[in-house]
Amino acid sequence: MARGLNGSTNGGGHWPLPGQEHVVAQTPGSDGTNLPPPVRAALPAVVGVRTTIPADRRTARTLGTEREGHGILLDDEGLVVTIGYLIMEADTVTITDIDGRDLPAHIVGYDYESGFGLVRTDVPMGHRPLRFGDSDSLMLRSEAYAAGLGGAKATLKIKVAGRREFAGYWEYLLDNAIFTVPAYPLWGGSALIGLDGDLLGVGSLLVPEALGPGAPAFPGNMYVPINRLKPIFHELVSTGRLSTPARPWLGVYTLEYMGQLVVSGIFDGGPADRAGLQRGDVLHALNDDVLDDLADLYRKLWSSGPAGTAVRLRMERDNDAFEVTVRTGDRADYHKFGTD
Repeated sequence: MARGLNGSTNGGGHWPLPGQEHVVAQTPGSDGTNLPPPVRAALPAVVGVRTTIPADRRTARTLGTEREGHGILLDDEGLVVTIGYLIMEADTVTITDIDGRDLPAHIVGYDYESGFGLVRTDVPMGHRPLRFGDSDSLMLRSEAYAAGLGGAKATLKIKVAGRREFAGYWEYLLDNAIFTVPAYPLWGGSALIGLDGDLLGVGSLLVPEALGPGAPAFPGNMYVPINRLKPIFHELVSTGRLSTPARPWLGVYTLEYMGQLVVSGIFDGGPADRAGLQRGDVLHALNDDVLDDLADLYRKLWSSGPAGTAVRLRMERDNDAFEVTVRTGDRADYHKFGTD
């Protein structure tokens, strides 16, 4: 089983991991009596997600061949939203509902840019689905509930610690991520539920500094806002992926270290690997534009053109400066999906 990372970036890991830690959140409302009625009524819509991935798939080594987390029921026909890394390259998907039933499911869609994944059970579950709430209503110190499969005993009251940009080392950028405290131990695909019982976000990461840069280290979680799903939802359900041109993809894992952008890993056979980049290389500029930080790298890369665009990288290796041209790729072509 893949297990969760202790931070939002990790030099040894190549993707955010599920975060199923076999720990039940202990809360004053663990018997349900202290939960607002709309929240208590929403909990049966939170399900378990279990997947298996063939050993020869590209993410099997880094994310594991068995993954567990959570998802949220969205309609009467068994449509479930979860965090995408749980279903990436999966050949089997099993949904467990609050009654303990294991239901076979299949992948419906995946969006690399937001990180959302959609699956559907082969038969309806019979539970009331959750409505989309307005995640923009969550501001600093707003209260909400984090929930996983298990009802009230797996529900934790949280507060919003911040709304800010999040840049992930796997070529991922989220403009208005939701950071919450205290840390919910079962974060992968968990539901962020508003006081009115509506769905506000989907759990992505455990982060060591939820309070933000410059603040004391305090563990918490990062949730992907549900408003990020709304404009792409219907297309993702109907076609499995978006029709907009794919962003250019380098196939590198990049960390910010001592003010520099350092390559911490390479996707085997990806664009950067074919161009000869190595772990430990330092990125200085893209198409002669100096790079300020990880978010700046992504914005300049994605504005260079569609997938397949060639970009020039000014780099440093063992104190020697050099330039290399990388023919970018489409990340979706690199992985195998049940929607392909």
